[in-house]
Amino acid sequence: MSFGFFFKEAIRGLSRNSAPALAALLTVLLTALVLGVFIPIVQATTGTANEVRERVLVNVYVAEDATKAEREQLAAALERTANVKSVEYVPKEQGLKEARRKNPEAFGRGVDLLGANPLPDMYRVVPDDPDGVAAIVDRLAPANADGVREPSLAAIDEVRNKEEDTEKILSATGLVKILTGGLMALLVFASIALIANTLRLSIFARRREVEVMKLVGATNWFIRWPFVIEGVIVGLMGGVLAVMLLTIAKETFIDPLEDRFALLAAPETIDFPLLIVVLLIACVAVSAAGSAITLRRFLRV
Repeated sequence: MSFGFFFKEAIRGLSRNSAPALAALLTVLLTALVLGVFIPIVQATTGTANEVRERVLVNVYVAEDATKAEREQLAAALERTANVKSVEYVPKEQGLKEARRKNPEAFGRGVDLLGANPLPDMYRVVPDDPDGVAAIVDRLAPANADGVREPSLAAIDEVRNKEEDTEKILSATGLVKILTGGLMALLVFASIALIANTLRLSIFARRREVEVMKLVGATNWFIRWPFVIEGVIVGLMGGVLAVMLLTIAKETFIDPLEDRFALLAAPETIDFPLLIVVLLIACVAVSAAGSAITLRRFLRV
């Protein structure tokens, strides 16, 4: 049999069972809408959490009496340290400008009264993996038996990474990523189950037709192909309608508000054309697979 024959049978089946087909289409439509909204939200939330995690730094303060050779040794050691993404040298003059910009009252009159810059030179170390920042601190300034950190190199005066703030950032962002990932997995599973159950009800209404075809000698795939094509048509139609509604919402509400709400314009979110492709493929694949798998139980005659 040609594809045209199975396609005509699929169209005929949809027209004869319009109510179950409409229910399946609406289910696919609503599920695709929810996924289309939730996927960018999860990505934006995760991206924001990653941006916060990138603020985790290690400040290595240089001793005032360190020689040029000791400073060069320190710079080389920082470059070789594991889990170090970048190293930035911040001279005391630049450090004072940054401090005055962040806290002009404390570093304005106070420095003028002292008549000198109290800040030391430092290296700003950015970890490749924020979760491993403690290992960098332990490498540069290991703790002794009393718990006091002692610099491992002569050029190091002190190593700081704001341990309390770092732990709060890592724990909070880690929890956000776990929760959003779990919610995403749960939503995908629920979406597949909802579509499959709706398709099961649609096929259940036509079980007698399947049993008669099976009894007169029709092969399993001869019976299955029209249902699979029906699933493809329903999934494609539901996906297209969902994409149309999402496009209208994006152009009407989301785009005009991007300048006001940073979350809506988060750079970590999926491109809208790619999101359309993902939704359409998912709708068609889940609907077709759901039809084929659900029909299997009715083929056992």
